[in-house]
Amino acid sequence: MTPVRRRSWLEVRWRQFRNAPRPVVRAVLSSLIVAVVLAGLYLAYDVALDRGVRLPGGDLRAAAVVVYVAVVLVVGSGGTLLGVPVPSGSGPPGRRTGWSAALGFFAAVPIAYLVLVATVQIVRPLLG
Repeated sequence: MTPVRRRSWLEVRWRQFRNAPRPVVRAVLSSLIVAVVLAGLYLAYDVALDRGVRLPGGDLRAAAVVVYVAVVLVVGSGGTLLGVPVPSGSGPPGRRTGWSAALGFFAAVPIAYLVLVATVQIVRPLLG
């Protein structure tokens, strides 16, 4: 019998990335899609204000960030609650519980932050 080859740390992480559980992928993607769309809208608003476009209400960038974070968290939690059943193993089919919403919330928090930081710190300076 030949001994089992030990995999490197990178090989193990790459395999975990390629074979991520579907509930986790759905939770991350639902939050990521909403975050990217809303960050694009925020970026358009920010560019318009910097170029002198007069919008009703004046400069509401701080409020826009608060709304962005709230919507990403709510949609991430709610979307995961509605679309991702809790894994049930070999038991009855999965059902949706508060744990599904918690999974979505905890996936949405870093995604909201990272997408907004990438938009403001990387993409925005490229647009001038």
